[in-house]
Amino acid sequence: MPAKQQAPQLLSVAPMMDWTDIHYRQLARLITKHTFLYTEMVVDSTLIHNPDTDRFLWFPPEQRPLVLQLGGSDPAKLAAAAGIAARYGYDEINLNCGCPSDRVAGAGCFGAALMLRPDVVAGCCAAMRAAVPTRVTVKCRLGADDVDSYEALCNFVAVVSARGGVDHFIIHARKCLLTGLSPHQNRTVPPLRREWVWALKRDFPHLAFSLNGQVEGCHAAARALAAPVPGSEAGLGSHAAAGACIEGVMIGRAAYSAPWSCLADADMAVWGAPANAAASRREVLERYAVYGDSVLGRWGVRQDGSLVPGVRAVAKPLLGLFHGEPGGRRFRVALEHGLRKKPATLSALLQEALRAIPDSVLDAPPRRTQAPPFAACAEDLKGPDGAGPSAREGGPAEIRGPAPPIHAVSARRGLERGKPGLAPDDERGAPGKRPRVAVY
Repeated sequence: MPAKQQAPQLLSVAPMMDWTDIHYRQLARLITKHTFLYTEMVVDSTLIHNPDTDRFLWFPPEQRPLVLQLGGSDPAKLAAAAGIAARYGYDEINLNCGCPSDRVAGAGCFGAALMLRPDVVAGCCAAMRAAVPTRVTVKCRLGADDVDSYEALCNFVAVVSARGGVDHFIIHARKCLLTGLSPHQNRTVPPLRREWVWALKRDFPHLAFSLNGQVEGCHAAARALAAPVPGSEAGLGSHAAAGACIEGVMIGRAAYSAPWSCLADADMAVWGAPANAAASRREVLERYAVYGDSVLGRWGVRQDGSLVPGVRAVAKPLLGLFHGEPGGRRFRVALEHGLRKKPATLSALLQEALRAIPDSVLDAPPRRTQAPPFAACAEDLKGPDGAGPSAREGGPAEIRGPAPPIHAVSARRGLERGKPGLAPDDERGAPGKRPRVAVY
């Protein structure tokens, strides 16, 4: 089926197991109206074999734009799971090709293990696209194990886009090791190579690419969105007009550990909205308490009489709301102390816990950036000679390492010969002069 047209995904919050559940997403949506949210990964067989799909797929409609991330490696199962999810109204379906967890990439043979099998990924995506009218995207790494060259990455993108019909890749700008490193180590040990994401946009200009990897907030994301593709000096600030920059930026754990400081200014700083979604954390908490109280027990009651979800589950996303602020630690302690008393509602819990937070913090507005929204910052981001981005404070930081040499031509010719990404040396792009790339 042809995919529905979708607005550019300028900013998104990454899918994170055990973190980006329905409750966190509701909190995030109260903080930012326009940012794309992702579910936790849902395994295809979970939806196929569990009749209670509401437990995994239902969401309040105000959480849109919302992307469902699926995990699996069987085209038929993924197509069936996507079909089940279609009636819930997700804006996109995303295939997980980046999780290095043993239970996913090892025993499950999906997640980051799929980086080694681009033909399988293409088949999975093609099957889902045939089953639903929803856009299908891929979240992946730069590579896995020793299949970690830029040419191999181009091969992956070329095969999955041409044969799977995928036009948007969210790239976690690190490779991963399928064995020997924990998930945490795979997020920190392999070096970041953000310049590869810009190089992909250079080499596949007809596709969309989003950067994921250690972006700490919406202001850093806005600067990254304004950075030009190598060789495209006109790319500054011309995202909407010419598509010269990357599609978007995906923020990971910073959005969970410090949701207010990370996302509160996103609607204005990234999306160019006239106002942000919330004026203060007091406003956010008043609205979130209404939501939290309304969903208590939605999924039933346990044998011990406790509700599913209970107050603890809906309170969990609030732990980082005052991260780094006066009273923040006391607030977390007060939440835990209050939960031990088994409050009947989230409202009752917050009434006590918020005594730890000064009114000046509770009512403080989002911290604004001095720079204009990314789409309007072309002139501000140019250097003194007017030819490129500035490294001054508030402007893009400049990566000193070179962008990879061009490989798009070899990838396309390889596809034509049935060997994606492979071509004789004389057909590959000559390194030439490698431009610096402004990234964050």
